[in-house]
Amino acid sequence: MFTGLSAFPITPFKQEAIDYKAFKGLVDNLASANVDSICAIGSTGLYPYLTREEKYDVAKLAVDHANGIPVMAGVGALRTYDVLKNVEAVQQAGVNAVLLAPVSYQVLNEEEVYGLYEAVSHEVSVPICVYENPRVTNFTFSDDLYCRIGKLPNIGAIKIPGTPFAKSSMDNSSSKDIPPSEVSSSEGARRLASLREIMPAHIAIGVSGDSFGAAGMSEGCDLWLSVIGGIFPRTVMRIIDAAQSGNAVDAQAQSQALSGIWSMFARNGGGLRVVAAAAEMLGYCETPSLPAPFLPIDKNEYSELEHIITKLSLS
Repeated sequence: MFTGLSAFPITPFKQEAIDYKAFKGLVDNLASANVDSICAIGSTGLYPYLTREEKYDVAKLAVDHANGIPVMAGVGALRTYDVLKNVEAVQQAGVNAVLLAPVSYQVLNEEEVYGLYEAVSHEVSVPICVYENPRVTNFTFSDDLYCRIGKLPNIGAIKIPGTPFAKSSMDNSSSKDIPPSEVSSSEGARRLASLREIMPAHIAIGVSGDSFGAAGMSEGCDLWLSVIGGIFPRTVMRIIDAAQSGNAVDAQAQSQALSGIWSMFARNGGGLRVVAAAAEMLGYCETPSLPAPFLPIDKNEYSELEHIITKLSLS
């Protein structure tokens, strides 16, 4: 399941309760697009904000309506005990994989993070996607830690930050006249190669951070774990098709066309609020679709987003 597009839909709310009807609509859209996998409760799906029972309900709805597409669910929590209980709940819901970040309030050290993955790896019956997100967790995985975690049972993928591919993105966007085979990527390619060397061959490597997705897939990442893919899956799948066909320049050009959205992500602390606004304006859910204390994006941002969606005919 760890190939191509892993789409991360929001978990929409209505009057401080999960809007399951709206969520079903989002899953139906992803199923009709035939995405490679769905992360029903990723960061965009608000996994830290949901009770265990809500996690089960959201995961079960996704599994029931995914039309056979593999479903992954986020299980991170502050305590290993609660992570294991979350794992139990979403496995009972029928998910095909779990997404696990080292969630913390007090910053964790490497032995503590290793202990978390060790405990979970021996309890799950589905693959684990290791989620590195330093901006949120204040923790960066060393190569030594990756190597140790990679030897544990049931590790299926790692979700790395896209920042090593930043230079690739800039280089490729200004290289329209250079054949794809000659587009150099430097840091991103080196980072991916170094991970391939230390991780077992069966472990997939996925890129996150949507503005880096095109470059990461062009460099050979196995999958793109995408926020925008949760609402516009066909748009992201076209970029992936170009990247995997060896046309890095076209993939980057398509990504560059979305630069207005990438800028909105940066201004709004990530993609959650922006994608929620997109879901609202497309009629999937009502405004506001996020629980308090989240606030909608401001009116100017909303108008800009609406203009981009219309201009680019995003789908």
